[in-house]
Amino acid sequence: MTAVKETTRRPLGHFAERSIAGLFVIAGAGVGFGLLLMLVRFKWSPLYHADHEAAEWFNGLVAPHHALVTVLQAITDLGGWPVLIWLVTIAVVGLLIRRQSRLAVYLIITGVGGLILDPSLKALVGRLRPVVDVPVASPPGNSFPSGHALGSFVAYGALLLVFLPAMAPRWRKPAIAIAAVLVVLIGLTRIALGVHFVSDVLGGWLLGAAWLGVTAYAFRLWRRERGRPVPPITEGLEPEAGEEITPAPAEEHVLEHPRSSVAELLVGWVIVFGVLYGFGMLVSYHAKGTFFETLDTEVPQWFAARRTDTLTGLSWWWSKFGDTHAILLVSLVFCPLVLAIWKRWRPVLFVVLAMFGELSLFLASARVVERPRPPVENLDGQMPTSSFPSGHIAATICLWTAMAIIVFARTDRWWRWLFVALAVLMPVGVATSRMYRGMHHPTDFMGAILLGALWIGLLYWVVRPNADVHQGNRPAIESEQVRELDDELANAGRED
Repeated sequence: MTAVKETTRRPLGHFAERSIAGLFVIAGAGVGFGLLLMLVRFKWSPLYHADHEAAEWFNGLVAPHHALVTVLQAITDLGGWPVLIWLVTIAVVGLLIRRQSRLAVYLIITGVGGLILDPSLKALVGRLRPVVDVPVASPPGNSFPSGHALGSFVAYGALLLVFLPAMAPRWRKPAIAIAAVLVVLIGLTRIALGVHFVSDVLGGWLLGAAWLGVTAYAFRLWRRERGRPVPPITEGLEPEAGEEITPAPAEEHVLEHPRSSVAELLVGWVIVFGVLYGFGMLVSYHAKGTFFETLDTEVPQWFAARRTDTLTGLSWWWSKFGDTHAILLVSLVFCPLVLAIWKRWRPVLFVVLAMFGELSLFLASARVVERPRPPVENLDGQMPTSSFPSGHIAATICLWTAMAIIVFARTDRWWRWLFVALAVLMPVGVATSRMYRGMHHPTDFMGAILLGALWIGLLYWVVRPNADVHQGNRPAIESEQVRELDDELANAGRED
């Protein structure tokens, strides 16, 4: 029994000796947070006055400049829970696909801990948010500690520790510096926007450092107990997983002939724009007495005459599936999953070019055609762009068609037909809702179909998004192995 205890103590002692500096940092962060918590809780006068003076100074500096406020809000959103939860969730799913369940569990535990600490400590302290002369933001809840400061420190720090091994050594220090600058900027924006005191942000950073340090130390201790080497923290949590968690292998060229491909896309973009311009001018100003005029007159009136409260509410939701936020959200989920499963950048490039091309073609053609909205009540009110073509419909067509093209060629499972069905149903649903709401003519829908078909066809010919499949590339996890992911997660933490 004594021999077993000595065998256990030996790696623990060796690990503690090598990690003594890290333990001091963790302990210092914890003690610092505890001290700051007591000062805030008992309203220590010097800290109270310094916090309020800083809040007033920042408010006077920032509030008069609306452009600066917009920039600060964009930066601060990178530390909000919606963005952080999305990042961690995508990372966890990707790690599970790559069979790195231990790292996935580490991210889950670290992230959930941050989610628990933030509201519980805010409720415990009960500190009100700053009151400034010119409020530029008004978030709910209490003030101490800053959830953005805490969450960004924990989430970006944990992601960095997990994915450092996937980076080339020369990029690791710049990546650490970028993450540190981002966390600092997020914290400063909370002060500048007048939603947190300086001590709130400092408290969030200290608590985040303590929690991240504890979870990282526990992970490294777990490795040591199982006889695995514990490398410097600057090499990440599991250096041997670097190859597996690399998004895609290094490729000399994502496209076989990048220069000619760029030229082909530019020429193709101009041709597609010309076709859209010609068709848009025809149906908008030169279709008197034709079938197009009859269609564009009678269909909006038919929809307007059949509006009900239920259908209006349903059309609002369907319309939202085609707006910028929904399209961006679906893209930001789909693209990382493609990388995790097939380890290739080309399909991702296909989707990205599909969306950027659609957006630029839509904005350019809408600007030059300048078609008015249908002569019925426009339920969405005044819009910044003209009617032709429909941006909602075109974006939906391009996104779901691009996704269907990628998925259909890469799996033989029955659910690939779901993507084909969605590539049809989603644009039809969005188109129906947009016409019901009086925002588009039927020929605007035709213009969106023309845009999507020509642009996606051009991209498919130039980019060839499934070329790696024809060359024998297989997914990181085969379709029949999907059920094993649950077993991987359940076995995380056990000995190999």
